[in-house]
Amino acid sequence: MDYNFHTHTTRCRHATDSDEDYVKCAIEAGIKYLGFSDHAPFLFPDGYDDGYRVPVSEAADYIESIRNLRKKYKDQIKITIGFEMEYYPRYFEEMLKFARNIGAEYLILGQHFILSEHPDGKGSIGPTDSEEHLKTYVDEVITAMKTGLFSYIAHPDLVCFTGDEDVYLREAKRLCLASRDLDIPLEINLLGIRGSRHYPSDRFFSIAGKVGAPVTIGVDAHASNDLLNKETLNIAMKLIKKHNLNYIGIPKIRKI
Repeated sequence: MDYNFHTHTTRCRHATDSDEDYVKCAIEAGIKYLGFSDHAPFLFPDGYDDGYRVPVSEAADYIESIRNLRKKYKDQIKITIGFEMEYYPRYFEEMLKFARNIGAEYLILGQHFILSEHPDGKGSIGPTDSEEHLKTYVDEVITAMKTGLFSYIAHPDLVCFTGDEDVYLREAKRLCLASRDLDIPLEINLLGIRGSRHYPSDRFFSIAGKVGAPVTIGVDAHASNDLLNKETLNIAMKLIKKHNLNYIGIPKIRKI
């Protein structure tokens, strides 16, 4: 695989290694197109800082550092600067404005919460049997797709739904059909494989394969050597073959 557009930095406070370490490992791995997409900075109106995204005070340094690395390694790798960002209806325009003004070039959607994460949001990743929770997640992901601003959907199978199987199949199909019709790829997330998480989900990607939704791969690197992990990539490729997925390879990067 000669690309990865899902790369974090230490600024998100749950990743390791220097920005340059990621670039060096990407080059060693044979990656030609590298996108940095750390968690988008945002301070909630009451000043709440959730502790897992780039602090607003470090956003300019993030952009400057990656720009400098792009110049330094321009003859070896193509680097793009972006953010992984949620779609929160009440805050989206403000988050988007900040991302644009600071110099981000692209976005990927990582819908870690529904509605918001503060003060009344609910996490997307934990087990839930709530039909309303799953439906809201899918509604928000589809609305985000329709903005045309997200290059792809990171870990689209994030919700660990334990309720009625028919409900899950209905909602997952709705998300996959929107991906197909709007031509927004769904990510096979390699962090999920590295961490033995509930995603990538067989039942989700079996639906993606049946409807022909476009699929890409994201390393979701939180350490530089994640970019060198061939075992997780091999598992992802087996998933693609198993479900006859519409694997597009490198995604089209939508400039914001």
